[in-house]
Amino acid sequence: MELWERLRKGLGATRALFGERLMGEGGRVRVEALEEALLVADVGVETAEGIVRDFARASRSEVADAGGELAWLKARLRRLLSDDGTPPQRGMPHVVLVVGVNGTGKTTTVAKLAAAARAAGRSVVMVAADTFRAAAVEQLQSWGQRLGLEVVAHRQGADPAAVVFDALNAAKSRKLDEVIVDTAGRLHTKHNLMAELEKVRRVCGRAVTGAPQEVLLVLDATTGSNGLAQAREFREHAGVTGVVLTKLDGTAKGGVVLAVARELGVPVKWVGVGESVEDLLPFSADAFVEALLEPLQGESR
Repeated sequence: MELWERLRKGLGATRALFGERLMGEGGRVRVEALEEALLVADVGVETAEGIVRDFARASRSEVADAGGELAWLKARLRRLLSDDGTPPQRGMPHVVLVVGVNGTGKTTTVAKLAAAARAAGRSVVMVAADTFRAAAVEQLQSWGQRLGLEVVAHRQGADPAAVVFDALNAAKSRKLDEVIVDTAGRLHTKHNLMAELEKVRRVCGRAVTGAPQEVLLVLDATTGSNGLAQAREFREHAGVTGVVLTKLDGTAKGGVVLAVARELGVPVKWVGVGESVEDLLPFSADAFVEALLEPLQGESR
């Protein structure tokens, strides 16, 4: 299935709610309803107000029909989601820290990212550095057995930074391409969690020059923009370089992709649209916008 078609399927609930509120007679976009549609999709207040303001200005001078309105809206959303397209500088090994609170699908995301790396022809190892939660270590080891991928793990309660340090040294000696680390999602206090993540980052840099090359924050799409506050904490303390948005298929809040790009200033790199390994998709702004708005073309209410 093409990328945009898979996104289209995952965005079904968002698209239905969004289009229901957006379209007027003859397929025209109702300016007064655009903000409501954006807010219902959980785009966020600031982002929605900016889009509505720009659209109202454009509708007076730049667009004259329904096709022009939708074309303008697509272009505006693409600009909002645009990434500079520069891939992260790859290391040897390339180190990816996966961060986020428990319950977002973080550990499962680590496994799916590892599977994607292997499918791309790279040798990869997963690291169970969420040592404060026994279930996380067991879950990652279970994924490793299922996928036939190696997992580096220590005993429960071990120092996460020590686990990461050992894994990176082993990866260097074996000349592995990629190391993907599952980090702690919750400690006794928020401060302890952020301090632990900062420590893990320092250890990565000591073991591998320039590491971690990527820090991916996992957000649960079903929480919508409510998750942005915690995301700002991770961005500040963990050096987040990109976002993985999970559970996009089970929510009408898919507009949070736009809120993440606008309010966090961090690109969405991957989206989860299902439970299987293949349902973690590399994010494409073009595919996302087409999946969200293409079915509206020619529709009227």
